[in-house]
Amino acid sequence: MKFAAVLNRDGGTLRTTDLAAFSDRMRQTLEAAGHSLSIDLVAGKDVVEGLDSAASRSTVDVVLAGGGDGTISAAAARLMGTNKALAILPAGTMNLFARGLGIPQSLDAALKSLADGEVIAVDMAIANGRPFIHQFSIGMHAKMVQLRQGMEFGSRLGKIGASAKAAWATIKNPPAMNVTLGIGEAEMTARISGIGVTNNLFGEGHLPYADNPSGGVLGIYVTVAQQRAELVKFLFNVARGKWRDNEHVEIHQSDRTVLKIHSGSRRFRAVMDGELVRLERETTIEIRPGALNVLVPASIAAAKAA
Repeated sequence: MKFAAVLNRDGGTLRTTDLAAFSDRMRQTLEAAGHSLSIDLVAGKDVVEGLDSAASRSTVDVVLAGGGDGTISAAAARLMGTNKALAILPAGTMNLFARGLGIPQSLDAALKSLADGEVIAVDMAIANGRPFIHQFSIGMHAKMVQLRQGMEFGSRLGKIGASAKAAWATIKNPPAMNVTLGIGEAEMTARISGIGVTNNLFGEGHLPYADNPSGGVLGIYVTVAQQRAELVKFLFNVARGKWRDNEHVEIHQSDRTVLKIHSGSRRFRAVMDGELVRLERETTIEIRPGALNVLVPASIAAAKAA
């Protein structure tokens, strides 16, 4: 296959990686497996342009994106509905979509697993027409991301520390939003502290990512927790993947949901795949089964086929 790699040199672990040496290893590993490779090392501000260029080339079979969840989400949005496949080098803090695909978390191990990998189709989701691979969320998560953006950190550990500080500040002053949520034919109105709509249901007992990335459903997680002890328990359960152990979380699934905001929406933002976006007064979120081709380790493709 013909690979076009776009590596965000400002992203996560790539920022501290010897990219010249790693690029040589990429070529050796992929070419030894019979593939060809072009590599584009770009700054964070130029990632979208680099992905657009790679995705537009008629001779490319696989776009290999290296970076965090934001970079991977941008790559997936450009490949959705095409014959080209996405390959992922996980270089972010959490790499949640990559985890759901069974891709090893170290750069070299991921590269080796992709050299003899196979292409499978997985789901995407869209919010008001904008694609996402992992999660659309409002309330607590969005406030935490907004607070973290105002903090300075220069490493993965620094980002984790900033996230912890932002989480504690959010617990001390949690958001409260009046919303109506339409799920299928049903509609519920509530005052919530957070809603997450995910591209397939999260698995249990691990970080929040989907065990089955081609399950064909949205996961809809609603929390009404407001008291400090309730919020601490909620975040602790989220980190451990113990969603169903929390009495303040309702879990639904559907292929479509409509979220209407009754609180002053100008005060709030949403988060899509880790990036803050404008929160519309009404958002329609839908699943797109099999809309994205991805390159995964051969063992994962075999397990899916079985």
